[in-house]
Amino acid sequence: ARPAPDAAKEKIVGWYSTGPKIRTNDVDIHELFTDYHPNPAFVIVDVRPDNVGIPTSAYRLENEIRDDGTRKEEKTFVHVPSSIEAFEAEEIGVEHLLRDVKDNTVSTLATQVAEKITSLQGLERRLVEIKRYMDLVVDGTLPVNHEIMGLLQDSFNLLPNLNLEDYVKAFAVKTNDMMLVVYLSSLIRSVVALHDLINNKRAMKEAEQAADAAAAAKANPKKEKEGPETGTDKEEDKENAKAKK
Repeated sequence: ARPAPDAAKEKIVGWYSTGPKIRTNDVDIHELFTDYHPNPAFVIVDVRPDNVGIPTSAYRLENEIRDDGTRKEEKTFVHVPSSIEAFEAEEIGVEHLLRDVKDNTVSTLATQVAEKITSLQGLERRLVEIKRYMDLVVDGTLPVNHEIMGLLQDSFNLLPNLNLEDYVKAFAVKTNDMMLVVYLSSLIRSVVALHDLINNKRAMKEAEQAADAAAAAKANPKKEKEGPETGTDKEEDKENAKAKK
């Protein structure tokens, strides 16, 4: 996509493509944008729905350097770090749009778990990509890139040393605390479920008693209308029986 060059408030810094990979003719297209910027940027936007992580990759065109330090006439795209940012007004607009597409039936915990899974999937893809690159370097298919090796070394240096006793104890304490919360949550959920079951059985029993009382009232409606016998009625019945004898 090529922006309009006649826009007064716009400054062309590069171009983008939906790729999803770099193609042969991208170098020729990139050369056209050198008229608007001395070192334009090339961004690939991955629009596939199964993409995990940031869907953009930025590149700049540079002359390829050999292992002996000499330059070749052939140019190649070199990856550059990039980030996606927005103005405050744009962030507010995106939040309003997300409210309309947010699934209210999904709990916050489920959303957090889904985000964790997505992050782990993105980490797995990056690790697989690093392994593939290292295999190609070992096989001699790709030359050694010292900049990439330096970044990998920095990443490994940031990893904690899990052999230290303090780290092992800290991880154990953190894991036990999390498992205790899960255990207590399970107990509370079980108690609440039993409480609901008892209330349900009590309500069903009361409903059955009310139904039995209603059925009995329908079966003997006359007796209820006449009312119960009094003590005077019983004495009159006894006197009538004696007189007959």
